[in-house]
Amino acid sequence: MTPVQFLFDFGSPNAYLSHKVIPEIEARTGAKFEYVPVLLGGVFKLTNNKPPMVAFGGIKNKMEYEQLEMRRFIAHHKLTKFQFNPNFPVNTLAIMRAAVAAQMAGVLPRYADAVFGFMWETGRKMDDPETIRASLAEAGLDADPLLAAAQTPEVKDQLMRNTSDAVERGVFGSPSFFVGKELFFGKDRLRDVEEEIAKSKTAA
Repeated sequence: MTPVQFLFDFGSPNAYLSHKVIPEIEARTGAKFEYVPVLLGGVFKLTNNKPPMVAFGGIKNKMEYEQLEMRRFIAHHKLTKFQFNPNFPVNTLAIMRAAVAAQMAGVLPRYADAVFGFMWETGRKMDDPETIRASLAEAGLDADPLLAAAQTPEVKDQLMRNTSDAVERGVFGSPSFFVGKELFFGKDRLRDVEEEIAKSKTAA
């Protein structure tokens, strides 16, 4: 089957919303999304991109419309646990490095589900070291080895490679998706992602 990837940073609320919808697409298509941690701040720096609140903050009605689309998406998919994190923006470097460490340890699905929840359901300050450690332990994850691994050169370099490779492939923000070599950006392209998966299965 054509590989399907989800390039994410926990700092993006739209990445959280995508994460919650991905299981529905997997169930309908039989595809399995590969989660690829990237550092959104690094992506922005490499592409000269800016967060929506900065890029569109001065455009009359633009952010209001973006919020309307988010409310529609949340209502359509019944994502009632979502709440905007009061600590936003959160520096995600530590939790993204730990995501790479979790991937190397074979526990990324559990880790990602827990951290997305802590960020966008319970509104925790996930750039505070003690909050991170306590939250991971609460989720039943072995926090100390993960956080120790997150500080190793191997993990740091892998996150940097993930980020630079993503930009080389055309990525400029999160959430981004690849179906094979086809790039899709944003939660609102998930229908297109699903259609591309179906197309690739037919072609195969």
